[in-house]
Amino acid sequence: MGNGNVSMIVLLVIFVAFMYFGMIRPQKKQQQKRQEMLSQLKKGDPIVTIGGLHGVIERVTNRVFLLSPASVEVQGDNTSGRRGSLYNQG
Repeated sequence: MGNGNVSMIVLLVIFVAFMYFGMIRPQKKQQQKRQEMLSQLKKGDPIVTIGGLHGVIERVTNRVFLLSPASVEVQGDNTSGRRGSLYNQG
């Protein structure tokens, strides 16, 4: 009976390690990378929002950025923007 308990504990430890290295850690790294990218947003950066709105950042504050698509200004939440690497204003 004691040998079965040890193997069950070993399997549990392997499962927890797999969950951490296979799911939790990559998600944390992705979240950290996204937060770092959002903190680097500055005036003049072209972005595409999650909703598909293309524009140029006019102003950035703590959690809000002012986006200027074409000739209209739209205010959006800072958590909904991503840098548009393929989008070119010119």
